[in-house]
Amino acid sequence: MDARFFDISDDTPVYVISVAAQLSGLHPQTLRQYDRLGLVSPGRTAGRGRLYSTRDIVLLREVQRLSQEHGINLAGIKRILELETENMRLHEEVTRLRGELAMLRALVRYELPPA
Repeated sequence: MDARFFDISDDTPVYVISVAAQLSGLHPQTLRQYDRLGLVSPGRTAGRGRLYSTRDIVLLREVQRLSQEHGINLAGIKRILELETENMRLHEEVTRLRGELAMLRALVRYELPPA
């Protein structure tokens, strides 16, 4: 068997709801509620059962931390998570645009005759 057969990323949904609940320290019904509210979006089996990734488990723990340690309600947590996602997307876009700008500057320097 190929060693890469078991290579899975943090985004690969592999944990059934009972294991995800145990790993996150939450009740399975809480995981279902978080799914319904859109706080976490687990993968699905062919029979529509939920499969959670390692990234989902980390996210579930963060939701629990924000709720218990900071007293933030679920609507507030959802907004925080949306803003964090948007922030990461914008950061990636800025990084990409900086790279493009650097390439354009180098191109302009290369094509312009010396003054």
